[in-house]
Amino acid sequence: MPHPLLILDGGMGRELLRRGAPFAQPQWSALALMQQPSAVADVHRAYIETGADIITTNSYALVPFHIGEDDFRTQGNKLARLAGELAQQAVRDSGKKVRVAASLPPLFGSYRPDLFDAAQAPAIARPLIDGQAPYADLWLAETQSSTAEVRALHALAPHDRPFWASFTLDDEHPAKPPRLRSGEGIADAVATVIDLSADALLFNCSHPEIMADAIAVARAALDAADSTLRLGVYANAFCAHDADEAALPANDGLDDIRTDLSPAAYLALAQAWRAAGADIIGGCCGIGPEHIAALAAWRDSETLPK
Repeated sequence: MPHPLLILDGGMGRELLRRGAPFAQPQWSALALMQQPSAVADVHRAYIETGADIITTNSYALVPFHIGEDDFRTQGNKLARLAGELAQQAVRDSGKKVRVAASLPPLFGSYRPDLFDAAQAPAIARPLIDGQAPYADLWLAETQSSTAEVRALHALAPHDRPFWASFTLDDEHPAKPPRLRSGEGIADAVATVIDLSADALLFNCSHPEIMADAIAVARAALDAADSTLRLGVYANAFCAHDADEAALPANDGLDDIRTDLSPAAYLALAQAWRAAGADIIGGCCGIGPEHIAALAAWRDSETLPK
């Protein structure tokens, strides 16, 4: 029996930018948390109002890679706590049964498995975990490029609540079957989450067109292991690069957002992910409240009495 469909929220950073909130590189979404936290609360409220079952804290950029060593040392824990407070307050204000996923981001930069340093990981992860612990209904290690970093975060996070691991896929050099940005295969991701007794395996911050294959491979591997682990997807809306065009390095600029991913178009992709075995679906960079509203309406139609 498939799990009921859960709807995540959409992207935070690009939604802040769209609303005119403070937003710049290298701080990304952390800048609004520092300068205009009310804007972060507004985005949380928008996703709750449009039907998200789970919202994610705005802690993704609270790492030295984005806010710098000095600000991280002096403000990292405080900002992580604020990110948790804002999300939980938005839930309380809504009166809805919405859960808060505490974001545990790539500690050394997005899409950079080569920068992972296991020895330095605890010093960066601990302030984020400690700051968000009072507010987290679950931990979401997201946009992870390698299994090694997921293992490190899982070892540090308290095990008194669910732990979800979400990997980003190599969409610059897509392979069949898909692979992580570290070069590891989907089977490696599945084996890792099973070994850790994690509660969900997801794929995020990659082009939506490669997600169905990843879900299908993961579902087959989970079925072979007799696992009922939840599977999820939340894709980004970044434009694909031409074969002769290099992707922008993180912090060097902003990738363009696609204009063809309307709520209806994204919903059609999501329905394919559901058919492939996904039961948690949301959006990443460039996917906004209007997309989540379409997903939530579809979820509600799934649960109507037949």
